[in-house]
Amino acid sequence: MTTVIKRNPLLFLKELREYYDDIWKLPDSQYLVDPDFLVVDPKTGKGAKIAFVVLDDGETVSVVYDDIS
Repeated sequence: MTTVIKRNPLLFLKELREYYDDIWKLPDSQYLVDPDFLVVDPKTGKGAKIAFVVLDDGETVSVVYDDIS
């Protein structure tokens, strides 16, 4: 189930970069079919889908996101 977060997507991605080194903009990724987060700016209505890429052992290896639209 996708969690909706109401805040600036650019700021959210900037904060993610503090914790994760491997963040990719991949709009056509299969991981974004069912994203972990949908970040929506309450002022502009623009949003971004964000998904964590997790290995079978539970280790997060990457974060992918689509275009902010």
